This record gives sequence, C-alpha cells and structure tokens, in this order.
Amino acid sequence: MSLHLQVLGPLRVWRDGLEQDLGPRQQAYLLALLLARVGKPISTSELIDLIWDEAAPSSALNVIQKYVGVLRRLLEPSLPARATGSYLHRRGNSYLFTAAPGTLDLVAFRELVDAARAQRDREAALDHYVEALGLWRGPAGSGIAEGMSTTTVFAPLDDEFYRVCTTAAELAVSLGRPQRVLPALRLASSMAPFHEPVHAGLVSVLGAAGRQAEALAAFRTVRDRLADELGIDPSPALEEAHQRVLTRPPLPVPADDGESSGLVGRAAELAVLRSAVQSALTGRTAITVLDGEPGVGKTRLLEEAAAFAARHGALVAWGSCLEGDGTPSMWPWEQALGTIVDRSPAPEVWLSGELASILRPRDSVGAAVPDGNAQFRLFEQVVNLIGHASAQQPTLLIFDDLQWADVSSLQLFKHVAGRLPAGTTIVGALRDRAPMPSSELSQVLAAASRRPGHRRLRIGPLSAADVAELVRSESGSDPGDDVTRAIHARTAGNPFFVLELSRLLSEAGTLGVPSTVRDVVRDRMAGLDDRVGDLLRIAALIGRNVDVRLLARAAGVDVAGCLARLEPLQALGLLEPGQDEPSSLRFAHDLVRESVSETTTTQQVTRLHLRVADALEQTHADDDEAAEQLAYHLWAAGPLADPARTAGALIRAGRCAANKLAFESANRHLRSAVRATRAAGLMELELSALTLLAIVVRRYSVYDASMFDMLERAEYLAGTLGRSAEAADFAFIRMMGAYTSIDEGRGALAQRMREDGLMSSDPAVRRYGRHAWGLHQWDIGNIGEAYRCFVEEDDDDAPDEETPLRRGGSIPGEGPGWRAVMTALHGDVETALAFVDTWDTPDDPYAASVWVYYTAMIASMAGDAPLARRAGERWASAGLDRLTSQLEHYIRQDWCWARAVTGDDSAAAAAEAEKLVTAELLDPPQWGIAYQYALVAEAWLAAGEPDRAEAALDRADQAIRDYGQRYAEGLLLLVRARVSLSRGEPLAVVRAAAERACALSTAREAHLFARRARRFLSELGADA
Repeated sequence: MSLHLQVLGPLRVWRDGLEQDLGPRQQAYLLALLLARVGKPISTSELIDLIWDEAAPSSALNVIQKYVGVLRRLLEPSLPARATGSYLHRRGNSYLFTAAPGTLDLVAFRELVDAARAQRDREAALDHYVEALGLWRGPAGSGIAEGMSTTTVFAPLDDEFYRVCTTAAELAVSLGRPQRVLPALRLASSMAPFHEPVHAGLVSVLGAAGRQAEALAAFRTVRDRLADELGIDPSPALEEAHQRVLTRPPLPVPADDGESSGLVGRAAELAVLRSAVQSALTGRTAITVLDGEPGVGKTRLLEEAAAFAARHGALVAWGSCLEGDGTPSMWPWEQALGTIVDRSPAPEVWLSGELASILRPRDSVGAAVPDGNAQFRLFEQVVNLIGHASAQQPTLLIFDDLQWADVSSLQLFKHVAGRLPAGTTIVGALRDRAPMPSSELSQVLAAASRRPGHRRLRIGPLSAADVAELVRSESGSDPGDDVTRAIHARTAGNPFFVLELSRLLSEAGTLGVPSTVRDVVRDRMAGLDDRVGDLLRIAALIGRNVDVRLLARAAGVDVAGCLARLEPLQALGLLEPGQDEPSSLRFAHDLVRESVSETTTTQQVTRLHLRVADALEQTHADDDEAAEQLAYHLWAAGPLADPARTAGALIRAGRCAANKLAFESANRHLRSAVRATRAAGLMELELSALTLLAIVVRRYSVYDASMFDMLERAEYLAGTLGRSAEAADFAFIRMMGAYTSIDEGRGALAQRMREDGLMSSDPAVRRYGRHAWGLHQWDIGNIGEAYRCFVEEDDDDAPDEETPLRRGGSIPGEGPGWRAVMTALHGDVETALAFVDTWDTPDDPYAASVWVYYTAMIASMAGDAPLARRAGERWASAGLDRLTSQLEHYIRQDWCWARAVTGDDSAAAAAEAEKLVTAELLDPPQWGIAYQYALVAEAWLAAGEPDRAEAALDRADQAIRDYGQRYAEGLLLLVRARVSLSRGEPLAVVRAAAERACALSTAREAHLFARRARRFLSELGADA
C-alpha cells in the first residue's frame, strides 16, 4: 500500500493513488496539526486549545480519541481494532505522528533543503532547492486551518518556505538561473504580502530574468502596500533590489516581443497584461481586470494585449459591451463566441444546443420560454466550447466596457471565470465611474477575484512627464514646461483629454479651449452644417457603433448622401470607420457620443428616437436581434409612438431576451410593456404582457410587492375579458406567492380559491382550491386536514382547460412537493421520500436541486441528520449552487443543521444557520421562519449551547405571533424539552414538556413530530 500526505498547501491524503475523504473538518484539522508537528509529540491539552480555543466541550478529549482512531484506520484500513499502527502513536498524554520515507511532503521538503545546504556543487544545490520549493502548493494547511488558532503551528512552516525562497533566489541569480525559482517566489509573495525579504527576492529574480517592467511594478506594489497599510518605507533590502533592477542593463528580448506599442506611460500595465497572456500560452489560466475613468486608455491596452497574443499564436476572441437598453442581451458573448465557433473545424457541432440561442436566435413568435435548467446547460456548453478551443490553441477572451454588460452576460462571465479551462486567459475592462459599477458587476468581480491567477489593475492618470511625451508625439513639437503643466492640470492626466487638447494645440496653436472633452466636442460641432449636425445627433442615439444603412434611413437620405455628409465628422475625429464592418462607423470614444447626445433637446430626442425606430422596422423587420433595440427606441419615443406598437415591441423583446436566457432583461422589457398598455387602456395586450411576465418571474426571479399588484391586475383583466380559467391561474400564482412571503391576506386568498374550486368544473381550478386550502390548514397547524387536501384526487378524468400559463409550465403549482411534505408530517416519511425520489432525473441539475430541497427538508423534519447531510453534500459537490435558485438558502440551512447535529464543528454550523435566517428570511419575511429557528435551536443544542438554543426558540415563538405558520409548534415544544434536559432541570419538568409536545402534535395529526416526542420520552424513561 502506498500512502502520500500533503500539508504544504491544502491538506490532502492519497492512498494507492486515490484521494481520501478526511471526514469532518475538526478531524481533518487534527490530522493537519499532527502533520505540521511531525516527529514531535503534541499534548492533548494543546490539541484541545488549538481545535476549540475557549469553546471546548466537556467531551473534547473523547472526541480527539475518537478522531485519532478514525484517522489510524483511514491511513491503514487493514489495522485491527484498537491497534496503534505505523503513524499515529500515543506518548503519555500526547500524540505523535511519524512519517515513513516519501510519505509526507513536509519531511521531503526538509530533507531536500538539508541536502542543498550540504552540497558543495552550487548547481546541484540549486537543483535540490528547486525540487524542495516545488512541493509547496500554498500556505501550510490552507483551507482546513482557516479560522482556527493557527499562528503557533502553521506560520512557522510558512516561514521555513520564505527563508528557503530567499536563499534559493540569491543562489539562482548568482548562477544566472533566475527563472528556476520564479514560480516559488511568486507563490511566496502572494502568501506573504508584507514579507520584505521575499518581495526583495522576487524583484531581484524578475530583474535578473530580464523582466524589468514587471520587477519595477512588483516593487511599486509592495512599496505602496507598506505605505498605505503599515505607514512605513521599504526596507534597505527592498531598496537595494530596486536599485539593482534600475542599474542592470536590460537583457535582449526576442524580436517578436520588441515591437513598440506606441503607448506612453504604460510599461508596467503592459507587462502585467503580457504576463496574463503568457499564462494561456503556457497552458495555465489567468483573469486580469482593468479599471479606470473614461478615456484613461483601457481599450488601447486591450488592443495591445490582443496584438501580443496574436503574434504568439493565440486565438483572440473580443466582446464589446454597449450602452443602452436597446443593446441585444448577451451581446458581448455573441461576438466572442462567434469568433471561437467560426474558427472551430466543425461549427455546426456547437450550434445544436442552447448555444444557438445566442449565436442563431430563433423566431420568438410562438416559441416556449426555455425550461428552468436551460441557462445552466448554456453556461456549461460555453465552458466546453472554450475548453475545446484552448485545447487546440491558447485562447484570450477580451471583454471591453463591462460596466455596460447586461446581467445575464455577467452571470455567464462569473460562471466561465469559475471554471476557466487550461490555456485560457480572460482580460476585461470597465469604467470606475460614469457609471459606477453596478451591484451585479461588483459581485461578479468579487467572485472572479477569488480565482487563481487573478489580477485587478487600476489604470491611473499619466504623470506630467508622460503628458509631455504624449503631446510631443501628437503635435510633433516640444510643448514646453508651462504648456505641459497647463495641460496636465486641466486634464488631470487623462490620455483622451490630453490627446484632444493636443490636437487643438496642433491646429490652433493655443490652449484657449474649455478644459473638458464635452466642450471640445461642442466646439467642433459648432462649425457643422445643420444637416450634418442632425445626422450626428441621430447617430449618437443609435449607439457607439452605427450602421450606416440604418442611419441613412433614419435621416431620410440615401446611403451615398449619408456618407458624403459624414466626411466632415470623420475629419474632425468624431466618427471613425468600424473595426470589422465596412458598412458601419463608430464614435471615437463614448465620451464623444455622450457629449453629442447632451446637445439634443428633449423634444428632439423623442422625435429622433421615433425616426430610428421607424428605420429599424424597415431595415430589420424580421430580425430578432434588433427586437430589443426597436423596443428601446419606441419606449424612448414616449407619446410620439403608438402605444400598441410600443407594447408589441416590448413584449417581443421580452420573449427574445427570455429565449436567450437573459431573464432580468426580459423582466424589464415586460414590465415596461405592462406600463405602456395600462396607460393606453389596451387590455388584451396588457394581459399578454402580464402572462409572459408571470411565466418569466415565477421561473427565474423572486416575488416582490409590485409583482403581487401585477398578478392581481392580471386576474382582474382575465376575468373582465371572460377568461375565467386564466383568472384562476393568476389567482393561484398570487396565492402561492402570498404564502411564500407570509402576506397577511393569504388566508383570505386561500378561502376564496377554495370556494372557487368547489364551484368550478375545471379540474385545474378544483385542484387549486384543494391545494390552497391545504396550504391554509398547514399554515394554521392542522396537518391532518392539510394532508387530506393534497392527496385527494378528482372523481373524473376530465382534462385541464388549456391556458397560456399552463402551456408555459408555470402551474398547476407546487402541489407535488407540498404533497410530499404533508405526507411526511402526517407520519409516512418513507412514502414521502420515495415520491421525491421520482423527480431525481439523471443529468438534470435543476431537478437534482429540487430533489435536494425536498429531501433535506423532510429529513430535517424527521430528525434524520445523516440523510439531510448527504443531500446537502450532493448539492455542494455537484455544483448545484451555480443555479442560484431561490431554494438555496433553505438547502444551506438544512445542511448547517445536519452538520451541527452530526458533530461537524457544531458551533460554527449553528452560527452559520442563524446568520442565514437573519440574512435571507427576515427582511422581507419569507415562509418558514419559526421552523428554521427550531433547526437553529437544535444546532446550538448539539454545540452544547442551551442558552443560545433557548434564544432561538424565543425568536421562533415571536415569529409565530407575528406571522402565524403554526405547523412547527409541536417541534418547538419538543426542542424546549430538550433544552430543559440539557440544563439539568428535573426529569419531571422535562417529561411534562415533552408530553405537551406529543399531545399537541397528536391532536393536529402531525404524527412525525409526535413520534419524535414519544421517542424522546422513551429515552427519558431509560435514563431514569
């Protein structure tokens, strides 16, 4: 049997080539402590302090002894019971880990370092050092040791790594082999941001390797960090390393890399971008994000990165995000993925699944809204496509102007960044103002920042010296110190502003111009012919990229006449030819387009939007890609556009966005359609918009107050128009939402639906009535009646009347799931779980998440922590959290409860569960607050914290007083009895409390809770 253990980085264990599950977190942490002190005994008292700190339970010693036994059998499965084995030994009141040769990476590291130090041959010594450093994968015990008292155990190991890094760096530089230790120095510098000898070694190694720009950038980064966070200057060693880089003659570089970028003041930024591209070229991954103010040169840097990648044989796929609601959803990905697919040897292979919804949008008329799992399948297909491309050729994905990206594009960016295939680099750029990054973008960037190989690069202003060089390059003459200072002061070093003022300086010989680009643009527009000015204003409304044919049609001129009028604009630098499309133009910068737009009056804006919309309908009548753009312009045209036309366009845009899985965009379009139709009194069209909105929101979003108002309005419209079945659909959806959000009027809604069901001949409406009444009975605690409502079937087999919502799969609601829950509460857990198992469709992540949700819920109600834990672990291991379902916080809650009850760091699990309730269920209030607090109380009991358990029960009682939902009252009484027992109260008091729980649950036919209470009473009898 072969055994290998790793503690120099994440804790991992392999036996016979297979990685082993290390069990609960505390058990794994115990192993990490023993490995870190290999060859040295650790007393049990120290182990208890390290694992639990001041919160050690009275059973801590027994727990450690149990963990040691489990670990011995993990390392040696054939070990007889109670045998010590070869690795974990008892020494008095201490434990000692001994490692066989080649078993533990820490021992191998120290042996190699000793060999290097004993070696007289310096080349051989370097070989030993490099091999030793290569064993490190990150901070010692990383992951498992986070949040623990690790300083005295793991930090000394990291210090050993840092010392060897600096020694090896000096040796490698002296031998002219700096590249050999560069990976280790990079790792060490990321682990120790304030360790000056390590950073001095990194600067020296980079400089000796000919990477002067990177070395200087590394020095500036650590210097600024020391100043900003510690208020100190760099150490003499760091300063000396810096000086050596400055005085070292540059090494010759390959001719291909020697191409001048023409950029001024951006050497360090270029070095970082080229390093990111090199990651892809060498089979690794990287994510680099540039941010800075508009005009600072982000796009220019992206162009340089693209050129560098292309020169070195990489595939470059570029996606630009555009401003404005008229931009098609998923637009940046449509561009980037189109490039990859076009370069694929078999493009048709990638267009057979969800990817076609982006690259080949289908006709939306009559098309069904995609199912709930379609977005996940699309995202995975994109990852597979990129992985296939990068396996053939290093791949660089570039996304410019991420601040304009739609939410669905950002979600896909996050997904791809989290599963980035080897040989792929992502480089993105965004503005840090005008506009500020949205909350969605900030969340995506935060998630990306946790990925390996991530760099966030702030692109700042140019220095005065760089401004002088840029002006000199643009104007062809030396501006002089006074002019340079004036330009630098008035532009704040913004390269775009500097260039604009430099051009005016070259043309007019003076700086007597306003200090902003807006004034520059207006000044240039002042000399234009009125017809040219109108054309420019229309172009600004169309967007940064302008289709000349669309512009000509909107302006009412032919294409040739349009191009003739545009010539002065190109000469003035306001417009320039499109990058890849001969029939398009683009604004030189978004700031130019924004400046033009601000010269247009409100009256002109609405009129011009309508002209653009008219032109779009004439040129792109059947093009779904233009649907969202058309809807935007008609909506912006306001009262000048026919309301029915605007609403129809918005509904079509919403359907197109939904078909592309851009659900937030679909939601926005459809809500606008509802407002437009209601204002115009277009009842049929308003109902159509509300129907599609109900499907989209019910599947992919969360209810809010405005949605309830819209559902009530939809029910009224359907009834007024004589569509009673549709009215019932909307009423049922509204009722389900009312129970989800614990609306005060939910009982009245359920009563009304029950009455409607009793009077209806429609099987679906009858079923709505039974399910609504069943939810009401569950809500008030009558479990038996609720169960009978959900299991009752119709006497006849008449088919449901078909309605748009029923065709869309939005209803008949969540009856099957609630039927399983009621069956379990009524006492038949086995039947309930078997029913849930029928939904566990293979290879369907969405179905799997629903299975996890109901399985974990029923298991927690039954007190079956191992089953709830298995369900939660499946949800996590399968990556189902990527679905971002609204079920997620309930799944997490049940999983925390299960971990706590099974003894996996119970206190931490209980605290996490309580935090989840506070963050996800209280504001606004959501169903299940009292029950979830019952789980929190059980978790705190498992952690040996009866006071905190009682506090959770008090909050549960308050939730019942505030919101109702009495179905868990029997369980709450039972947990209170357990709290009394934990506090050592008399058995008679405990027994009386448990009997009250049993009696209440029995009376309400909550037989599951009654059975749990009887089991507890039986245990009390055994204890007595």
